Formats: sequence, structure tokens, C-alpha cells
Amino acid sequence: MDFRAIEEKWQKKWKEARIFEANPEESKPKFYLTVAYPYPNMPQHIGHARTYTLTDVYARYKRMRGYNVLFPMAFHYTGTPILAQSKRLQSGDKELIEQFKSLGVPEEVITTFTSPISIAKYFHEDLKLGMQEMGYSIDWRREFTTIDPAYNKFIEWQFYKLREKNYITKGSHPIGWCPSCKNPVGQHDTKGDAEPEIGEFISIKFIFEDKYLPAATLRPETIFGVTNIWINPEVEYAEVLINGEKVIVSESSIEKLKHQFSNVVLIKKIKGSSLIGKYVINPMDGRKVPILPAEFVDPNNATGVVMSVPAHAPYDFLAIRDLQSHSESLKKYGLDSSILSSLTPITIIRTPELSRIPAQEIIEKLGVKNQMDPKAEEATKELYLKEFNNGEMLPNTGEYAGMLVNRAREEIKRHLLESNKAFKFYEVINGPIYCRCGSKIIVNVLGDQWFINYGNREWKDLARECLSQMNIIPDEMRKEFENIIDWLREKACARRAGLGTPLPWDRNWIIESLSDSTIYMAYYTIARIINEEKIEASLLTPEVFDYVFLGKGNPSSLNKETLEKMRKEFLYFYPLDSRHSGRDLVPNHLTFFIFNHVAIFPKELWPKQIVVNGSVLMEGRKMSKSLGNIIPLRKALRTYGADTLRVAILSSSELLQDADFSDSLARSIKSKLQEFYNFALEYSKAPPIDKNYLDQVDRWMLSRVQRLISQVTLAMESLRVREAIHLVLFILMQDLQWYLKRKNSDNAKSVVKYTMEVAIKLLAPFAPHLCEELWEAYGHKSFISMESWPTLDESLVDDKAEAIEGFIKSVIEDSSEIIKVTGISPSRIYYYVAPNWKWNAYIKMIQLLEEGVDVKMLLREAMKDQEIRSKGSMAAKFLNSISQLIITMPKDRRKQILSIGPLNEIETLNNNRAFLENYFKCEVKIISADLAEYDPKNKAEQAIPLRPAIYIE
Repeated sequence: MDFRAIEEKWQKKWKEARIFEANPEESKPKFYLTVAYPYPNMPQHIGHARTYTLTDVYARYKRMRGYNVLFPMAFHYTGTPILAQSKRLQSGDKELIEQFKSLGVPEEVITTFTSPISIAKYFHEDLKLGMQEMGYSIDWRREFTTIDPAYNKFIEWQFYKLREKNYITKGSHPIGWCPSCKNPVGQHDTKGDAEPEIGEFISIKFIFEDKYLPAATLRPETIFGVTNIWINPEVEYAEVLINGEKVIVSESSIEKLKHQFSNVVLIKKIKGSSLIGKYVINPMDGRKVPILPAEFVDPNNATGVVMSVPAHAPYDFLAIRDLQSHSESLKKYGLDSSILSSLTPITIIRTPELSRIPAQEIIEKLGVKNQMDPKAEEATKELYLKEFNNGEMLPNTGEYAGMLVNRAREEIKRHLLESNKAFKFYEVINGPIYCRCGSKIIVNVLGDQWFINYGNREWKDLARECLSQMNIIPDEMRKEFENIIDWLREKACARRAGLGTPLPWDRNWIIESLSDSTIYMAYYTIARIINEEKIEASLLTPEVFDYVFLGKGNPSSLNKETLEKMRKEFLYFYPLDSRHSGRDLVPNHLTFFIFNHVAIFPKELWPKQIVVNGSVLMEGRKMSKSLGNIIPLRKALRTYGADTLRVAILSSSELLQDADFSDSLARSIKSKLQEFYNFALEYSKAPPIDKNYLDQVDRWMLSRVQRLISQVTLAMESLRVREAIHLVLFILMQDLQWYLKRKNSDNAKSVVKYTMEVAIKLLAPFAPHLCEELWEAYGHKSFISMESWPTLDESLVDDKAEAIEGFIKSVIEDSSEIIKVTGISPSRIYYYVAPNWKWNAYIKMIQLLEEGVDVKMLLREAMKDQEIRSKGSMAAKFLNSISQLIITMPKDRRKQILSIGPLNEIETLNNNRAFLENYFKCEVKIISADLAEYDPKNKAEQAIPLRPAIYIE
């Protein structure tokens, strides 16, 4: 099979027939879903394809379920990454040039990339071609970019609305900052798409002569337990003037301080070693503590000055223990071991489950050997959580004694700041993070910055209300969304440079990429009309959007007919039924999406569902440029084909797990699809089923198909796509292979054809090109993409046929296992089937369990039955042997057994004797266990319902 030729054929046919273009149809239910629009600065790779393919599979499934599905696409030009790339190319950046070459960008095209728009347009087209080649069922009439003038007008309207509700503020706030681009940065602006996480340190000013050593800490409440200060003797420090006060900090922290304080002046540089052995005064209790050497102190982290609290910080405890063990290392600083006598841990927090020195206890419990042991970090986190959640301040903390740690932290912090004994210092705590221009991201406390205030309490309440009404797939992500709504605060929403929409009331600022991408799903609904009617952006006034999206006002800039058309289209498709994205966008975009919808739209137009998926690994490793394992999507398409990629990406893991893609997986899937195709073609000309000639095996196969339809449908509704693929490509095909072992007739071919027609439909969302080709081969003139999803045919469900076939299968499996274990070449097999009284006892136990009888009382209640009791100890022994089997039996299985009643095992096995004898190439004897005259190994008494005792000669 030529996969690519088939794919090109059907992509062309879909385009010509325009089957994925969605217009309002009042007679048909709609389903509107979107996926995050891509950023056109690089080709998409296999990792990106997971989210987009999942969305397309869902769109195709819903379309086959009878919905009028809208799946649109646009391109996100906003931000600084494209600008940064262009600047690098203008400066002749060889690394970036080589990277583009390795991705297949022609040299003559790279020369045009000094223009940011040239980069965006090239990759825009490349991304679009990749989506089309993957067979995504997108309505391309609604395509736009985020720098289109019409879209700019839409975003201006959005921001006017946010400002009207006082959700836009202006002021000073710590933000991630690129010192080179002189711009705020977010996830979309950094290498590796890392969102800078800003931590607030409290820099406590330990008094040193006429200066201060500001020790930055996240735990100011531990100030009472400080035994010493750590300084790195191998690095440069500096004396600087900050707002009139002299402080000593690491030289590398000066640049960060300049972005957080208005007046920072370098006085002189100081060697760290010159500070060792001197003393500082604790500003809270007046104690003198020594300055000691610690090469583990990172000068790039906060101020480069660290306070040591060995009773409550495992790293400090380990460092002091190491120093005491190697006290000779102090000699090079002119110190002797007597200075270590002051380093006894000072416990200041009581926690119920911990002893007098908490850090020591945690270290010993986890077996932490030294500071380099990875378990030291685990110990730190465990102790932090225990003390923060359950800790209480001890009497040696003065006025804070008896206070819970989580409250004491805030009280001590407030005191230190208000009394000028400390200052706030902000740091990127998940660094180092680099801007796409290459500069390291720092924190800037920027004045006159525009923010979206996601910390607004009333707004948070609306977001929580919306979330509570939404379907979150998988539901385990709900708690993560709740937590993010809780901790979100002000978010810088504009910057001085980049592509995008100018802030309408302050056009020196450009709205940034995580702020102009939150409600564009509404714009998709009218983008077709704007594109087709070529509506001038100047006509799209705020009053137009008020009317179209909110039903307010009577705008005059557009004619009434166009306005009503836009309003109708919006109201037909909104609210959004499903939003799809990777997990990395949960802390920002997906949560902003909720906030902005509840801020602007009425409740009946709030989004209904969010679907979150994991990422993609390559051969078990994270994809990265350094590992050289990033495969561009279009290159992978040429290697494997679209259907292979689609199935491979979605079949290796369930939704939230990371999918592991590999060449061997792709080739295995390609082989499986080829096998499916060949098998289906073989039966494409078979006649329809003649229902007058169906035997038990036929009925079993047809019933199994109905079960599979139900199971796949249930899996698809929850987007358990791996399970759905497995059911179709493996379980159903295994059933067919078994069926063909059992049958070889013309009617069997008809049953297989029916089954494969169902299978082709079930597989169509995943491998649409292959399934279109097969659907055509089966004589159908319609597109399978527009066919109805298979539905359960109750008339073909046959519990008894399934029970009988399951029984035959289990008998063969048990017999085969005995033959394998014993190594016997059988000449005769004896099957001893359970007598009627065992069946009655078996069913009685199931009935009692279904009636709600406590499992501990099952045996006693069953023995009350007169027939069972008449068997005496034999019955008690039997019931005891099957009780666990019945208790652990799936509920559906118990119900099936009750519905069909006792199976006539002798009749069933006799009816299938010829098949069994042919299967095992030997004679088969079937005997009731209570009538067995020949039983040389006393096997008969082991017979239980549906599990005959077996003796093989």
C-alpha cells in the first residue's frame, strides 16, 4: 500500500468537496472545539503533533456522531521571539543559521529572515502544509494571524472590556525581564518555553560594622535559629549603596538589584575570603554570629549571602557537620576550631512528629550522607512542609511563641520590613531561564507597567464558578486548575517591543502573547465573514463587537445584514464546547482563558470543557536540540505517512502520560495498519449477511462487535484514545482471527465484512485516509469522514453465545497450559464437567452477593438452601473453594451468568467436540463429574462451573 499516495488522494477530495467547512445549521447540533494556535518561528515537530492530532481525532469523532463540527485554525505572530530571531540573523548568528539549514530551510530563504515578518510568513505556510498533510479536518476559511488589522481591533475591544471592569491596572510589580530586549517575558518568549517563576525573598540585614550583609531567605521565621552566615570565599563580593544604605552582596547580584531598586551605586569590590571569620549581629535578637566559608553558596542566587539555620535546614546541618569533621580547612582563613563551638543547632519550631533537632532527624530517617546526596533536597522539602503545615514557634522566639509557623512567617516578615531590618528581593526561582535572544532572564520591578490583575477576588470567584461547571479531561487536572486560580496574581500584559496589538489607550505598549490569546475562539466564529466580505478593520469598532458578542447597542459602521450574519454565526457556535492544549499551558494560557471568558461573556457563553494532554518523548528521552532528537513533522510525514504518525503518537499512552515515540513504534504501527488494510480488502466483495443461517459462533462474533462499539464509544467520550485504538486494532482483530479459526463458510465471510465495516468506521478518526480508501473499496460513494458512527444493535447482543464461546476458549487455554507444563503429547483428553448441584450452588452464591449479602456471611447464607445443604460437607468444601472467585468476579460477569443461567457444559462441549479434537489432534471425552467411571487421578471432584476438570493421557 502506498500510504502517501492514498493520503494525497483523499486530502484533495476533502478539499474539493469542502466537507470540513462548518456553517450554522439550526436543524443540527453543533460541536465547537479549538486547539492552541501555533507560533510560526520554527517547524512543528512530532511533539506538537500530539495535541493537534488529538483535537482532530475528537473533531472527526464528533462529526461522525452527527454534530456540525467547527474546527478552525489561526497563527500566533504576537510577541518577541520572532523579533529576537531576526535580530540574531541580522548580527550573523551562525548557530541559528545552521539550525535553520538543518531544518531544511533553503539558504536563499534564510537571507530574507532579517525581516521578522518573513520568518513568520515562511513558517506559517510550513505549519499549515504540515496540518493539511496530517489530514486535519480544519475549516480554513476562518484562518487569521494575530497581527491582522481586524484581529487587532478585536483585541482592542477585549482590553477595553477588561479595563471597564478594573481588571487592568498600572503600577510597580516584579516581572520576568530580558535586560537585552528590555521587555517583560513570559513562557512564549523564552528558550524551551519556560515560564519564569518569581520568588519573593526577604533579605534580612545582618549588621556588619557600618554596613549590612543582607541574607536572602524564603523562611524569615527561622531568623531566631541562625548560628552563622555563609559566604563563598572563592567569589567576588561588592559593597554597594542602595537607597543610602551600604550593603555587601555578591558582585553578580548587582545587576539584579539595579532592576529592583532605583538607586544602586557600586562603592568597591571585596573578596569573599576577606569576610571569613568576622562577625555580624542578628537584627532580631542582637546575637553575634560568625561568617564562615561555604563554596556551595551560589553567588548568582539572590544576594549571595546565606543565613545558616542548622536545626531547620538539612543543607546547613550537613554543611556544619562537614566543617566540624574537616576543621583544618579553617586554617587557611586564619581561624581555629574554637569558632565552631557556637554552631550548636538552635531549635525554634516544635512539630508533633519531630524531635528536638528536626533537620538531624529527617537526615537520619532518609539516610542522607552529605550535601551532594540527592536525598538532601527531599529532606529539605519534607521538613519545610511539615513545619509550615504543623509547626509551632517555641518560647525562644519571644512574642511569636506559640504562634503557628504559617502565621509567624507573615508576622515576622511584616516586622522586618516595617522596621527596616530587611528588604524584599525577587529572584527567578526556576532559573536559569534564557530569552530567545540569548540573555539570561532576571526580575525587574518595573514602574508604570500595565498588568492584568488576576489577583482580583471577585474575578477569581467567577473563574472558580466557571471551572466548577466545566468538564475537565482528565478530571485529575481539576485540582491543578483550582490551585492556579488561587495563586495567580498580577500579570504583565504589555511590553515596549514585539509584534502584536498596541494597547489602545497607551500605544507605546504592545499587548503580549499570553494576553491576546485568551478569547480568540469567539473571533473564529466571525472570521469567515470578515475574510469573505473583506471587511475593513476601521469598520470593526468596539460598538460592532459589543453587538456581535454581547447583543448590546446599535452600531452604524457596518450594514445591518452583515451584523446579523455575524451575530447569528457567533450565537450558533458559542459557547466553546472543547478547548485542547498541552499540560504546560495549564498555569497560564488555559487558566487565563477561563478568567477572560468570565470577565467578558455572560454565563451561558462560558466554555464547557478543557482537554489536557501530556507531551511526547523520543525514544524515552525528552526532545531537545542538544540531544539532536527533534524530528520536524513534515520530515516525519515523508518517512512514515500521516495515518501511521497519527496512530503511533496517540497509541503509546493515555491522555496525561507522556507519549513515547520511536522509529520502531512507528514501523510497528505502519505494519499493523498495512495488515488491517490487506485483511479488510480480502473481504470487501463478500455478500451481505444472511441472518437465517447464523449459528452460535456467528452470533458470538456479531455480539462481540456490539460490545466493541460500546467500549470504543465510551473510551472516545473520555478521550481514552489509546484504549480505543487498542480495542479496534488489536482486540477486535484478535476476535476475528479466532472467529475464522472456528468458521470457514460463505456466511463467515459476510460476518467478517460486516465486522470490518464497523472497524473501518471506528478507526476512521485515527487513520482517516486509509479508512476512506477502504470505505470506497467496500463500494460506498460517501466519505467515511461524514458517515454515522456505529451504534449498538441490541438485536445482535447475545449473552449466551458469548458465554459459550468464552467457555470453549477457556477450556482450550486450560488444556494448552497443562500440555505446555507437562510436555505431554496428548492421545486423549478427558473433560469432567460440574454436576447440576454445583451449578445451583454457584449461582446461589452470585445471587446472594448481588442482593447485597455481606461477603463474610455468604457461605452461611448459601448453606441455608435445602439442596445445597443436602450435600453436607462436600457442599461446604465446594462453596469455600469458589467464594473468592465469585467475590472478585467483575460485576458485569456476574450479571451475565445470572442472565443466562446454568450452562449445559456437556452439550456445549459435545457440540464442539470435532473442533476440540481437530485443535488438539487427539480424541476428546466429555463426562459429568458425578458420573465419572474413569478417573485415574481423581480429577472429577475439582470440576467447577465453567471450569471442567481436565485429565490428559
